Amino acid sequence: MKLLALDSSGLVASAAILENETLIAEYTVNYKKTHSQTLLPMVDEIVKMTQTDLNEIDAIAVAAGPGSFTGLRIGSATAKGLGLALNKPIVPVPTLEGLACNFFGTEAVVCPMMDARRKQVYTGLFRFKNGTEFEILSPQEACPVEEILCRCNEQDQPVIFLGDGVPVYREIIEEMVKTDHFYAPAHLSRQRAGAVGVRAITLFKEGKAEEAGSHAPIYLRKSQAERELLAKGKKLEE
Repeated sequence: MKLLALDSSGLVASAAILENETLIAEYTVNYKKTHSQTLLPMVDEIVKMTQTDLNEIDAIAVAAGPGSFTGLRIGSATAKGLGLALNKPIVPVPTLEGLACNFFGTEAVVCPMMDARRKQVYTGLFRFKNGTEFEILSPQEACPVEEILCRCNEQDQPVIFLGDGVPVYREIIEEMVKTDHFYAPAHLSRQRAGAVGVRAITLFKEGKAEEAGSHAPIYLRKSQAERELLAKGKKLEE
C-alpha cells in the first residue's frame, strides 16, 4: 500500500510518502510561514525527490482535525483537490490520534495536547495495548486543560505529554498531575505526516476511507468569528 500523508492542523506543516512499512520521505517544517505557502511545494519536493508517480498511490491521508481552522481548511482543500484530480480516496485521520502515533509501542498513556485558547486544549488519551494495538481511552475533544489532567491522574500508568499545548500549560501540568509523567522530546513532540500515514494505513484497512468529494475537516467547536457572532446575537436578544 502506498500513501501520501498531509498534516497542517497546527503550527507544523508536514507531508510524507509511505509504502507498506516504509516511510519513503517526510518533509516537516515548524516555522513562521503559512501552510498555503508551504504544503503544496513540500508535496512537490518529496514527489520529485523520490520519483513518485502520484497516480500509483492508493489513498491520501490527512490530519482531519481538530486544530487550527485555517490550517485544517488548507490541509483539507489540498487533500481534496489532489484526491479529485487523481481519483483517489481520502483517509481522514483524527489529529490527536495521529499525534499519539508518534509513540507507537510505548506502554505509557499518551496525552497529546493542542492549545485551543481560552484555557482549553484539543486532547485525548491513548495507549498501545500490548505495545502494538492502538487503543482510545478518551476520544479527542476540546475541554478545559484541568479536566484532561484530572483524567490523567486516574490512569494506572505513566503519562507522556506532547503537542503545542504542553509549553503553554506546563506549569498547570506540573501543579496538577500526580502520576508519573514525561514530556516528549523535540523530534516527537509535534505533528508529523509520517505518523498520520501510519494511523491511516490501519484506518484504510478498517474501511474508513472516503470519496474525495465528501471529505470535510473535523472542527469540534465553532471558530472565533462564529462565537463572536453568536455572542452579538445573544446581546441583541437581551
